[in-house]
Amino acid sequence: MRIPAPRPRSLAGQLFAMQVVLVAAIVAGCVVFAYLTDRDQAEETARRQVTALATAVAESPSVVEAAGSPDPSARLQPYAESLRKHSGVAFVVIMAPDGTRWTHPEPDQIGRTYLGHIEPALRGTTFSETHLGTLGRSVRAVAPVLDDGRVVGLVSSGITIEKISEQVREQVVALLGMAGAALSLGGAGTYVINARLRRHTHGMNATELSRMHDYHEAALHAVSEGLVMLDGQRRIALINDGARELLGLDAEVVGRSAADLGLPVSLTSALLASEPRVDELHLTAERVLVVNTRPVVGGERRGTVVTLRDRTELQALSGELTSERGFTQALRSQAHEAANRLHTVVSLIELGRVDEAVGFATAELELAQALTDRVVDAVGEPVLAALLLGKAAQANERGVELVLTEDSRIDDGLLPPEIPSRDLVTILGNLIDNAVDATSGTPHARVTVTARTCDGELLLRVCDTGPGIAEADRETAFDRGWSTHGPGRGLGLALVRQAATRASGTVVLTDPPEGGAEFTVRLPLVRERAGGGTPGPGRHDGGGTSREVPV
Repeated sequence: MRIPAPRPRSLAGQLFAMQVVLVAAIVAGCVVFAYLTDRDQAEETARRQVTALATAVAESPSVVEAAGSPDPSARLQPYAESLRKHSGVAFVVIMAPDGTRWTHPEPDQIGRTYLGHIEPALRGTTFSETHLGTLGRSVRAVAPVLDDGRVVGLVSSGITIEKISEQVREQVVALLGMAGAALSLGGAGTYVINARLRRHTHGMNATELSRMHDYHEAALHAVSEGLVMLDGQRRIALINDGARELLGLDAEVVGRSAADLGLPVSLTSALLASEPRVDELHLTAERVLVVNTRPVVGGERRGTVVTLRDRTELQALSGELTSERGFTQALRSQAHEAANRLHTVVSLIELGRVDEAVGFATAELELAQALTDRVVDAVGEPVLAALLLGKAAQANERGVELVLTEDSRIDDGLLPPEIPSRDLVTILGNLIDNAVDATSGTPHARVTVTARTCDGELLLRVCDTGPGIAEADRETAFDRGWSTHGPGRGLGLALVRQAATRASGTVVLTDPPEGGAEFTVRLPLVRERAGGGTPGPGRHDGGGTSREVPV
């Protein structure tokens, strides 16, 4: 049976082990340094203590007097032992200038020669040294006893190294206790920090985190949809290539607030919203975006995840589909009307009124042909011609008269590819639909359409006899969601402005003299016809009064 290889330690575990070793090494280093420092300080303290004691004893008048007596030991031994016990030193030895001891902690050593150097003291100088004596290795000081400038004796006091080491050991024990407490506290703090890190990394090791980061980067740049991540302060924390392209942002956007990106107000509000947004439509200068937002919550608000989908093409196709449905309904209506007229003709023939039947059929054919001939002759662009014919039938069904001004003319092939037919359908189709909605059900309902090229630009104008748009609503009429027909509407004019902006054109809303609303769209013709400056038959100066022809 194959035993699986042990799983590598998690990143938090590795950091915990490293931090424990580091804390232990720092504490051990501090202990060693403190031990050496304390030992040196203890020896220096002992040296000062014995030097001060030896100097004080050597300057004592009683010691000077006893040094000249016939039996110095008898007078000095009790005195030296009393000083030794009270001062805490290991010994106080008073001796003759030749080194013969007069006092010693061990009485049998009295009368013997002092073990150590005395030459500097014989010259009148107090000095200290570390030397091996009868009590062991000690730190000692030797001071001369002077009487009228003569050295009449010597005083040596000292502390054994063993006693100094014992004092240092006591300090080291206390130091080790503090070091243990510091190590325990550091270990506990490290454990708490790494437990928190383990929660954030979900117990993954460094290799797994690196692999996840690589997958994350690959997935982020591979998806075609836009992805934006905002932090708790609504700043851009992460953005992929798709989102930068959809929003028209540069590569330096990370770290900037969502409110400072220069996006449309409605889209900015969606990014800053605290509640989730689901499949909301928002318009930028050139695109229709489907926006979804979801807050990232983990005990507190940590940010927002935003996904963006480009619906520009889909919206255009939806508009075309709506137009096709309108055409279908118009054809169905026309077929119904044609059947009624055909039944009328047949009934007239059955009644023997042949002349009246011929006259009725001829009048209907002439009216239908005049309608088609007028639109085809004025608008050579096939997409616009089909759109106008379909919208005319729709308007007629709703009791609205759709008329085309006499000066309208757009020859086939005149429009450059920079102005796609899809955008023209979006602009003219939405304007006519809004105008028909506004005038439907009103007396003398009429929608007037102008479509012509003049002065190097395409002019599309739609004027209606409806109630118009209030002055207070002029600024918001082109915003997404604005509508006089209730919620769920208000996208048409926003799409018109977007399509016009995409073609570097303009949209102007004015009040016509006869009332209602008038929308004028001007799109520059970035590619002129061959032959240049001479206007063709479809180009006019735009002056004068337009004559209207029913469509």
